Amino acid sequence: MKKKICILGSTGSIGKSTLEIIAKNRNDFDVILLSGNSNFRLLISQAKKFKPKYIYCSNFYLTKKIKYFCIKNKIIIINDLNLLKKTKFDITIAAISGIAGLLPTLNIIKFSKKILIANKESIICGWKFIYKELKKYNCYFTPIDSEHFSISKLIENKNRNLIKRIYLTASGGPFFRKTISLKDVTPNQAVNHPNWKMGKKISVDSANLMNKILEVIEASLIFNFPINKFKIIIHPESLIHAIVEFRNGLASMLYHNNDMKIPITNALYENFSINQMINNKFSFKKKLTFYNPNIRKLPSIRILRLTEMLNETGFILINVLNEMLVRKFLNNKILFTDIVYKLLSILRSKIAKNYLKNNKIRHINDVFKAYNFCRSLIR
Repeated sequence: MKKKICILGSTGSIGKSTLEIIAKNRNDFDVILLSGNSNFRLLISQAKKFKPKYIYCSNFYLTKKIKYFCIKNKIIIINDLNLLKKTKFDITIAAISGIAGLLPTLNIIKFSKKILIANKESIICGWKFIYKELKKYNCYFTPIDSEHFSISKLIENKNRNLIKRIYLTASGGPFFRKTISLKDVTPNQAVNHPNWKMGKKISVDSANLMNKILEVIEASLIFNFPINKFKIIIHPESLIHAIVEFRNGLASMLYHNNDMKIPITNALYENFSINQMINNKFSFKKKLTFYNPNIRKLPSIRILRLTEMLNETGFILINVLNEMLVRKFLNNKILFTDIVYKLLSILRSKIAKNYLKNNKIRHINDVFKAYNFCRSLIR
């Protein structure tokens, strides 16, 4: 029987990769819902190919652009996931970028048997609410960022008390070991990742290591380990995605080619078959290199030393402020180096510390209250 699939963020990099996998395995999947935000041409192209029953869209501009196509092809446009009512998806891929993905992720859980989340911002800003919904509706969760997927596999059925440290690997980005003035870096240079094909925001985060800072926070929340249990190491080949060190002197690492389709496919298929993989060419490099990150060149590491910020409210501030600063950089409003320096400056400021002291995250609205607070700090 075909698995019913929902893809939130089908026009993004994760969504496109997922649909490429499904296109090769049409007998296994039935795409019921697609969603997009601005790329209406790609969304229409996807809908023509996969013929979903629903398109979810909260963007009035996009809805207007695709309305005639949907009427002609008998596709239902919804702007509220609760309109799905009795629909139940076998698998939902939650891949809407940024904090905009939080509410759709929360709202789709009740309609999903299994959810694959690739949106770290949603987890960082709203894990307590996501976790509550997962338990309430008995929805199985799998992270599909390569690092978190790898950690989940490495610690599966292991005694948590034996885990000494977890290493998250980072490629080092496009500027690792290169002589370049970082303050002169352009958006085009920053998004030119050497190993991965990713969206612009996550590529910028990779270039200054902010992606790995956010991934440490995300891993801490998902796996319920303290921040100091994790360590970041630079691994330019991007073939080892996580390493777990145990107290008995052993360590395990997970190796796979730098293709996001690998963790996605493994998450889509419970009983994985080699014939179902799109790119199954396994190449083992003789030399794998690892380096400690240089804090002078990658000052974002200092964020993990701001212990007063490493709590529920602080995580939201770190995530949202970074998202806003990256947006300003991509719009040529600030320098590449300003992203981290301004972020550190704000986090160390009296106003941020006072907000942290006086505001707790008790309700989902408190997340968006923190978001608006961050907006007031970024001009």
